[in-house]
Amino acid sequence: MTLKLRVGKKGYIILPKAVREAVGIDEGDEVIVEIRDGIVLKPAKRKVDVEELWRSFEEHLKRLREIEERREPKPGEAAESFLEDEFE
Repeated sequence: MTLKLRVGKKGYIILPKAVREAVGIDEGDEVIVEIRDGIVLKPAKRKVDVEELWRSFEEHLKRLREIEERREPKPGEAAESFLEDEFE
């Protein structure tokens, strides 16, 4: 699996909620950074359940498609589908 994430002004990379939940990363947890032919992030305390990660992504994608089909979300409906205010 490959994800394309954008690096912010301060070097932050936001891990989507589905990724954090699937690998068991909570606020304040440590991650291991390995430099190989690229960068590999691993939770310092848990193993990744890849199947759970895929299920989370599929559920997230389904919610986004349902919102997109209506063209205009109901107030507050898309709030959990965006990463705004993650670091404020």
